[in-house]
Amino acid sequence: MSGVGGHVASGGTHGGKAGSARGWIIGAVAVVLVAALLFFQFRKPGAAGNDAAATTVTIAGIAYPFEGRQVFNGLTGVVIREGWLKSELDKRGVALTFTPVPTAVGGPLINEGFSGKRIDFAAYGDFPAIIAIAGGVPLKMVMPTEPRNTYLVVRNGLSASSIKDLKGKRIALHRGRPWELPFSKLLDANGLKLTDFKIVNINPSATPAALASGNVDAAFLMSDGLLVADKGAGRVIWSTKEAPADWKMRAELFARSAFVDANPALTQLVVDAFVRAAAWSSKPENEAQVIHDASRGFVPERVIRKDYEGENISWRDRFSPLFDPAVAQHYRSVADYTFERGLVRTKADPATLLDDRFVKQALKDLKLDGYWKPEGPQTATAGAGKAQS
Repeated sequence: MSGVGGHVASGGTHGGKAGSARGWIIGAVAVVLVAALLFFQFRKPGAAGNDAAATTVTIAGIAYPFEGRQVFNGLTGVVIREGWLKSELDKRGVALTFTPVPTAVGGPLINEGFSGKRIDFAAYGDFPAIIAIAGGVPLKMVMPTEPRNTYLVVRNGLSASSIKDLKGKRIALHRGRPWELPFSKLLDANGLKLTDFKIVNINPSATPAALASGNVDAAFLMSDGLLVADKGAGRVIWSTKEAPADWKMRAELFARSAFVDANPALTQLVVDAFVRAAAWSSKPENEAQVIHDASRGFVPERVIRKDYEGENISWRDRFSPLFDPAVAQHYRSVADYTFERGLVRTKADPATLLDDRFVKQALKDLKLDGYWKPEGPQTATAGAGKAQS
């Protein structure tokens, strides 16, 4: 996070607007520090003991402040609301704990939780998970979940209409987060490199003020990029909706390998619960509730709906938990990228990461065989990375 204060403040020739941006950044840093303190104060019961004697299942996930409390969106939120997993674990004398992680600290903090055996499962992004594995933290991906879109947003007053128009400009990109890979693929498709830009490593929460003050010219974000445009603070000039499906960032359900190996029955219960949640979310009659739940936090429903619009994918298939060839290909590309760009010293082996046995059993037990269709590997087209206005 060292880039948060330095890079943006260096553009401080905008008077009050720059001061406002610094205020946003200081606030964002404070949130990160408080979140980290709370997370590391948490200790998983029996974490220093034997995984085979697990009496608690701890699941971490991205959470958002809503009406005075932290809420989990997505499949984790459905699992909590449904209560089935808690009930099944109670029958076995096993406690269930959900650990909220703010999006500002996301993957890095979850990786620390896995490394310190403070958590057993986490629903989080592809990029930090591969970095953890390459760093010697044994993980298993026990269930694929929904791919996510990313957006390239430019500040108001800038006439750029493509990534090529931003060459030499300042782009906000939170390094090491899942959306770095689609940004890299966009550059590669256009014959560009990171060094062609002035990359400003700041958290997404500080980006709107940085755009408004002119301290950055563009930003690469998730659905909060649409939120920036919705508020009139910038405009979207490209998104992964215009690219091959493999360009989307992914977030999956991961688990500590040691816990999985020692507790296959408990792992199966957790995966069962998430597959149940995926099946519920995939039903058209539940679409409105899914979107409403996703808006709990800072992104309104109209922005969530816009994020889902304009894609050639059915509502059901958005929630497919299948380990299809496209998933395997995606993780090979993530492993290649992190190693080739020097983000890790040892290349992760996706073959040791993907563990499909629990999803296969869940589909069979829940009578969902054939409910989702596997997706084949994706093939990029030469012009797929070109930005459009």
